[in-house]
Amino acid sequence: MGETSAVTVAYESAIARDLARRAALVAPLVVLGCGLAWGAAGAVSAAIGLVLVALNFLAAAGALSWAAPQGGSVVMAAVLGGYLLRLIVLLGIVLALQQVAWLNIPVLVVTLAVTHLALLTWELRYVSFSLAAPGLKPARK
Repeated sequence: MGETSAVTVAYESAIARDLARRAALVAPLVVLGCGLAWGAAGAVSAAIGLVLVALNFLAAAGALSWAAPQGGSVVMAAVLGGYLLRLIVLLGIVLALQQVAWLNIPVLVVTLAVTHLALLTWELRYVSFSLAAPGLKPARK
């Protein structure tokens, strides 16, 4: 019998990169809208929020990519522990940025929350309609 090599594809990384790309697509609109509504502080706060959202998705994918080969228990620990850790890190960043006078913290927090939900909904709808998110497209032979 011949040896078979297990080809592992990091689907979570492909989806996270797609989410980060979508965040970059909506970034000009969000930053402009917040800039018009709250001035420069709103624009900068929204931009920081969008960067944090993209980094959060990429960090989640990195943790899952690392945990997947380790087994199911490690994946579950990485999902729960990583989620809690990333929430604590985001909270710490927001609390640290409260000291910066030229930022609008409510805009930052709302951008974080709304953008997370909006991007996940966008990706969910895309996957559920086509089953063709970047990491889920069937390979062409």
